[in-house]
Amino acid sequence: MVSILVPCFNGERWIAETLDSALAQTWANIEIIVVDDGSTDGSAAIVESYADRGVKLIRQANRGSTAARNRAFAASRGEFIQFLDHDDIIDPDKIAFQMARLIEAPGSVATAETGLFIDQPSQAKFRAEPSWEDLEPLDWIRCLLDGCMIFTTIWLIPRVVAERAGAWNETLSDHDDREYLTRVILSADRVLFCKGAKALYRGGNPNSLSQRRNWISTFDSLALCERHILGRFDQEDLRARISLVWQRMAHDCYPYDPVLAERALARGRALHPVSLGAYGGPRFNALRGILGWRAARRLQVMAGRR
Repeated sequence: MVSILVPCFNGERWIAETLDSALAQTWANIEIIVVDDGSTDGSAAIVESYADRGVKLIRQANRGSTAARNRAFAASRGEFIQFLDHDDIIDPDKIAFQMARLIEAPGSVATAETGLFIDQPSQAKFRAEPSWEDLEPLDWIRCLLDGCMIFTTIWLIPRVVAERAGAWNETLSDHDDREYLTRVILSADRVLFCKGAKALYRGGNPNSLSQRRNWISTFDSLALCERHILGRFDQEDLRARISLVWQRMAHDCYPYDPVLAERALARGRALHPVSLGAYGGPRFNALRGILGWRAARRLQVMAGRR
């Protein structure tokens, strides 16, 4: 059995389409559990309308998506776990393609092709990344640190691996997926890429955490990832990669939280002397060369660029 676990908060615009994609799976042995995380719209009523099709609804007070995923996992019975956010879509054969490989390698985890769309799933664009192949956990971590997209819905995780990785960290509200999936990857024997399995990520959702930013949570998530990775593989190339991630975070959160930006820079320098170098478009980098990156970043933000 595959358990499809859906955290939902104010998702009435999208939850029906998401559940339809889950119910359309050609892998028949599934259960679908939705945890409504204190929605104030009509999300729960929509989910209830799917009860006769076997969708289970659990309600809880608003505690965040990490708590909702943990609640759904605790209620699930499947030997394999599919996390599915309330505004994302999975192709009908997604789970079947992945199960075909995981049945023979239950200590591994499976990934899928990532497609990004705004309005219609049929318009999703798929762009191959270096992580689109079978990889050892350490090599997938390198891809992650180098900027490959880590999208929750692409993964299919054997329960035994999820239990080794541990629960979602409920203290995190941003980049919680990066921290959790880092632990999942490090707990797996291999990461199997399943060509033809497709997961679709909806962009432009104003309620998505990717559209809002809790910089403290981002910092805490990266600090935990650093500890997880270097606690397992303390190698110079990983230290350099993590240092660059700290530097990118410092650039991104400045000038919104300048104190945290300086803390991030200090963390990066303590790990490795590598320098981020040019970061941004030609105009930004020209200003950066004249004014320094902080002044260039302030001008960038004043011009409306995040």
